[in-house]
Amino acid sequence: MKDHTVVSIFEQINSNPKKPALALLNSSTGQWEDLRGGIIEEQIREIAAALIDHGIAPQEKVAIFAQNSIEWILTDLAIMSIGAVTVPIYATNTSKQAEYIINDAAIRLVFTGSREQFNKAHAILERGLTPLETIVSFEDTGKTNDPAPLLLSAFRKVTQGPEIIAELESRMKSTGKDDLATIIYTSGTTGEPKGVMLSHSNMVAAFDIHDKYLSFITDQDHSLSFLPLSHVFERTWTLYCLHRGLKVSVLTHPKAIMEALQAVKPTLFCTVPRLYEKIYNEIQNRLETASPGKKKVFHWAVEQGRNYQKIINQHGRVPFSTGIKKRIADQLVLNKIKDIVGGHLKMTPTAGAPLSPEIQDFLIAAGIPVTIGYGLTETTATVTAFSRHHYKIGSVGKPLEGIEIRIGKDDEILVKAPTVMKGYYNKEQETRAVFEGEWFRTGDAGRIESDGSLYITDRIKDLMKTAGGKYIVPQQTESLLTNDNFIEQAMLVAEGKPFVTALVVPNFEALKNYASQLSLDYQGIADLLNHTEIKKFFEDKINLLQEELAEFQKIKRIKLLHREFSQEEEELTPTLKIRRKIISAHFEKAIDELYASKMTDFVI
Repeated sequence: MKDHTVVSIFEQINSNPKKPALALLNSSTGQWEDLRGGIIEEQIREIAAALIDHGIAPQEKVAIFAQNSIEWILTDLAIMSIGAVTVPIYATNTSKQAEYIINDAAIRLVFTGSREQFNKAHAILERGLTPLETIVSFEDTGKTNDPAPLLLSAFRKVTQGPEIIAELESRMKSTGKDDLATIIYTSGTTGEPKGVMLSHSNMVAAFDIHDKYLSFITDQDHSLSFLPLSHVFERTWTLYCLHRGLKVSVLTHPKAIMEALQAVKPTLFCTVPRLYEKIYNEIQNRLETASPGKKKVFHWAVEQGRNYQKIINQHGRVPFSTGIKKRIADQLVLNKIKDIVGGHLKMTPTAGAPLSPEIQDFLIAAGIPVTIGYGLTETTATVTAFSRHHYKIGSVGKPLEGIEIRIGKDDEILVKAPTVMKGYYNKEQETRAVFEGEWFRTGDAGRIESDGSLYITDRIKDLMKTAGGKYIVPQQTESLLTNDNFIEQAMLVAEGKPFVTALVVPNFEALKNYASQLSLDYQGIADLLNHTEIKKFFEDKINLLQEELAEFQKIKRIKLLHREFSQEEEELTPTLKIRRKIISAHFEKAIDELYASKMTDFVI
């Protein structure tokens, strides 16, 4: 990029003012509506001018505490364009969590989304224990007796006099590549959140690196944004799409992702493994009730897709007979699977947690171009990703050009790249602890094969040591369980314990169908889970799933839970990673019961 700051995105948006740059769902009509580049650029300038008028100084921190929206993106670009620093706060954060960030980053002004976030911010303002002075709301959802928010629509209607315009142009030109662009507080599965400081040069370097990696996409491609913009993955991807001139459709309610995929039919979208695990499990669940003939056709079609994709992956020439079989397989089965995600995908970057090789293989065989990657907030997202050809299922791909990795002590993955953060805000000691010279210590364990492919073995901090001194890698076993369509979520317990146990959340819909086949009578989920037949079913299933594990790794007892782990209970991060400490505290009694008596055989 010519301009080494994020401000250069303005050039791209303004280069074709009539071209749609963003799209949103009109809740009244149910239709997706485009916003042209010229309108977007005008609105960003209005917000930027209002920020200057409000006294926001260069490098001052401004928070966005909201769910995804067009306004989120416009405000983010406006903040960075005047040399200020965007501090995202997850829309699902509690008032206490938001207050910590507002205090730590000395935030005077916060933008909120729905009434829920406004109320939390207003409570923080009223307590008077933070620097917070002003709340600007994207939405007007208040009632007559509620505190009236200052709406963004009113905030941005500042008369742009000569002084404001001159200051805006000056800020846009004077913002430097080494200036901070954003501080992203890691959601944290353990411990206190840390503010990751990313500069303009970090973000522009990520754009430059992806320009080379994604040379095959064009300005006719179209992305769907549904992961939290507060997370580095979705935010940098969305900004990158705007940098490349792609239209981005912004989904405000992520639970409507399947409907949005059908309506928008994107060629690109980034996601987390949980979406594909749910799709895979639903397909397997439906397949169980299919006739033998349909099962045979299904498996034949997937095998043809697998044979075809293996040749494509090796950059080989597809034999005529293989091509014919693939086209038949598409018509019979595979196109129906592809249509689940819109049917037009070129690439779907997938990261944030492990996705089993089995599911990867199935999706790719079906024609869903899953691109597995690896990265962190501290590395401005992507470190490695599948290449277009010669990728290895089970790995997280190879380093992108300009990024170096190596394996350090205790198999820790180290990264050196222009995308690595400046450090943790207000945490010099923690910053020093994660650097070895120019190399950033990721906290993840892995190995690098001879061809450069990286394999993640586990999060070092998540390693569990049993009372017998054996180390357990929880994510591997948890993935083994959740790959089964009858298991929705699982968390291992082993640290300091005599043997391994697990909290297991069943796939309730699949379980109800199974109970119906057995003609079981029950009153609610809790009653169903107490049935002897159901307990035996899960005992046999888990024993089968873990039969290849070493004896010390095997789960000896499980507790079937009647509800899912949730973000509302703070048991999941906004990117759906489990928070072990919180879940352990919430289910302390259940865990104690798992170890209450002497272990003999498998117990539920």
